[in-house]
Amino acid sequence: MRRRLIDILFASVVIGALLAAWELGVAYGYLKVYQFPPASRIAKGFVDLTTVGFPTGITVWSHTATTIGRILQGYAGALVLAIPLGFVIGSSRVLDKMTAPLIVFGRSIATLSLLPLAIVWFGTGELTKIVLIGYGCFWVMLSNVIAGVKYVDPVLLKAGRAYGASGIELARTVVLPAALPRIFAGARMALGVGFMVIVGAEMIGTVEGLGALIMEARTFYRSEITIVGMLIIGVLGFAISTGLMWLERALVPWGDPLAGVRR
Repeated sequence: MRRRLIDILFASVVIGALLAAWELGVAYGYLKVYQFPPASRIAKGFVDLTTVGFPTGITVWSHTATTIGRILQGYAGALVLAIPLGFVIGSSRVLDKMTAPLIVFGRSIATLSLLPLAIVWFGTGELTKIVLIGYGCFWVMLSNVIAGVKYVDPVLLKAGRAYGASGIELARTVVLPAALPRIFAGARMALGVGFMVIVGAEMIGTVEGLGALIMEARTFYRSEITIVGMLIIGVLGFAISTGLMWLERALVPWGDPLAGVRR
């Protein structure tokens, strides 16, 4: 405990020193304020976002709620499609071999490179953004579900069959529990992809959302607003990913190699 407190104190001192040096660098003209806005300016930018808004009238809470809504819709759609499809493909060697090239191909296409086509197909409204997020999340999730099902320990399958389990019952009682750790890992990876895609998707056809906020701030050389938007995206991604990790530990304790040590 004492060691941890010392580490926290040391890290706080280092961060504080860096922020002070940054502030002084701008104050004495060594750093340009529009390129390297100091912490005080970033804090003021956050206050402006919570009160006045940027663009005027759209506060940071509205931007954040819009972004979270878009990500959750695309992410949920990807999970709903990828999990059952991954189970079907992972359970069949023939399907796995047939679909492997397609999955590798789809996963290799940069999601934002589809933006022009998505605009042609769906316009510049909400659907385009949700589809792009879902597309990026889908391939990551699908690959992990397939791998989780494919690489279930054969000993577990033999034990399940020995107890009379087969078909859906075997999948529910043996395959699903064994594959859950990799499925949760895929869910966290897919979420990261969703946050990467949203920044680019929100730069088109909207002024609301954290990606749009960053784009508008860049247009008006408000670097401090850009940094605030980036920080909020990082905090949101970290918070949701941490939540998924805690959920995994609660629901899948057998997937945590350190669970026994902590207990």
